[in-house]
Amino acid sequence: MANEPAYPNIHQEYIDRCREGEREAQFEIYKLYYKSMYNTSLRIVRDSREAEEIMQESFLAAFRKINMYSGQVSFGAWLKKIVINNSLDALKKRKFHIEDLNENIAEQLTEEEEPDEDLTTTRINEIRQAIDQLPDGYRIVLSLHLLEGYDHEEIAEILNISSSTSRSQFTRAKQKLLKLLKNKK
Repeated sequence: MANEPAYPNIHQEYIDRCREGEREAQFEIYKLYYKSMYNTSLRIVRDSREAEEIMQESFLAAFRKINMYSGQVSFGAWLKKIVINNSLDALKKRKFHIEDLNENIAEQLTEEEEPDEDLTTTRINEIRQAIDQLPDGYRIVLSLHLLEGYDHEEIAEILNISSSTSRSQFTRAKQKLLKLLKNKK
């Protein structure tokens, strides 16, 4: 290969074989990534059938566009971005809108407030149920930041919002989540 990728992939052999259209390699890539890609989509769309469809479409799109994968990031990160974008597109089709906050509100909110209660003692299922009760905008920003590891600048780019809106949505999501968890006790 003339251009070596900047990011060394442990599955580079499969990626190279996928570039040649080899179905067996595509199936191996699918087996390696399908669970995490399904869970990523499910956290966004909150519907298992739709998440399954999005995941399948995302893999097909990735295999069609595999020659566009430059190796600047890990293959998993590249694939996850496709899944997130497809999941967000599905929400947009459902007329999803993140509330746009004006700069005054964003400035009034403090960044990264400490929670009042130790979340580590709360059961995981209660947290998942509470996250599912959050409004879409809050839930998506919270999931992208906490569960997927994106920073607010990356979230802003993905969702086409400002980074201050992402921070505000995250802060409000945390506050709402803590309130929901407190009400459960």
